[in-house]
Amino acid sequence: MLHTLAFAAALALLPSADPCVSGTPVGKRPGPYSFLVATGPQVGQPTCYICEQEDKPTALVFARTLTEPLGKLVKALDAEVPVRKDVGFKVWMTQLVNTADLKSLAKWAQASGIQNAPVGAFEDADGPPAYKLATDADVTVLLFVKQKVVANFAFRKGELGEKEIAQIVKEMPKLFKK
Repeated sequence: MLHTLAFAAALALLPSADPCVSGTPVGKRPGPYSFLVATGPQVGQPTCYICEQEDKPTALVFARTLTEPLGKLVKALDAEVPVRKDVGFKVWMTQLVNTADLKSLAKWAQASGIQNAPVGAFEDADGPPAYKLATDADVTVLLFVKQKVVANFAFRKGELGEKEIAQIVKEMPKLFKK
């Protein structure tokens, strides 16, 4: 009996084998939302980039925790912005928090080497209601074009790493198919 309890306790500590599911599903339209921008020309202003993007290719990252892997992900997506300028490609990252600290967020973005992608905060830890972001998703990435999600990725805390970043970047060409 004691061995069974110990085994059950050990299993409970292992990461879930189920993939994390969060955000607007593939094939659906991402809804508009405004967030407070911490970097770029709209600093301190509520902004809705969804509204501006219309049919243009977009990478949107929602995050609860600012981590080194998150910085690497946003930087990798950010590197495509100048390369894909001709098609209006845009990337931005929205931190989900109850109270925004735009100065700390801007410092994190600068330390992560993010140059083109605006970074900001949505002041509700649950995120924009239309997106139905999972509470266990620490990072949700949506790639969309022509107002339809073409790829959706979600990661629990600690799951985002080099392999997952490479997987997201590998899906980027879907945004630029003619």
